[in-house]
Amino acid sequence: MAAKKDGHFAEIIDYSLINSIIDKGRPTLYFQDDRLDDIDAVIGRIGPTFTPMGAALLQQFEQLGVYVSPRADALLLARDKWRAQCALVAAGVPMPKAAMINDLEQLDELAERLGGYPLVIKLLESTHGSGVILVRERKGARSTLDAFAGLHKGVLVQQYIAESNGEDIRAIVCGNKVVAAMKRTPPPGEFRSNLHRGGTAQLVELSKQETEVAILAAQTVGLDIAGVDILRSHRGPLVMEVNASPGLEGIEGATGMSVSAEMMKQLVKGARNR
Repeated sequence: MAAKKDGHFAEIIDYSLINSIIDKGRPTLYFQDDRLDDIDAVIGRIGPTFTPMGAALLQQFEQLGVYVSPRADALLLARDKWRAQCALVAAGVPMPKAAMINDLEQLDELAERLGGYPLVIKLLESTHGSGVILVRERKGARSTLDAFAGLHKGVLVQQYIAESNGEDIRAIVCGNKVVAAMKRTPPPGEFRSNLHRGGTAQLVELSKQETEVAILAAQTVGLDIAGVDILRSHRGPLVMEVNASPGLEGIEGATGMSVSAEMMKQLVKGARNR
């Protein structure tokens, strides 16, 4: 709708049905029987389970000179929570303390270094709050880590920021500005504020520091369109995560803003600057 309103032609394509032929150093992409050429820009709304193949498709569009958001490398970095955490901290983005754990015998020492219990344990490939558990004591932490180990997935252990009371802020960054922000509040008895899990949202005004942190986080990961999740803490704003494909329905409903229109402006700007 936003694209058509501004006079652009846009088409929604199921990326799982795109076929690629690589010959003579150049890819050729087909959607069903149609060759995908004469395209100016692509917004990749890639599901978590399709990340590797989705990134490969985005890379092939980039090789054809198409403006792509997100770039393939940025998508892969954003979806790898540990690599993203390392990159963000190195760039000076404030975040809760976090660690990787490979040996349960190190749990007590690790918990102490993170500030003690409660702790948040996350699967590195979690999304919409799934695979994210708050553990309040050692026994629960060991049981959770044992269960996750059986899934053969990477696990991140993160400091719990109690003063946030489970609330967080989702800021949408387009280019070098925040175009919308909402505060999310979890339902009673839940510490995860994801709207998919019954959380509620309302318009929120960001401080100058929160705005700067959100933009820095998005740019560090390499995303020109991003959803940045922020906690308000005694230490100031802390970034929890940077999302490469943020949902729109919740934040547009909470803020009354057309985030999709802002995304389209960024896409047109990027395509024109190629």
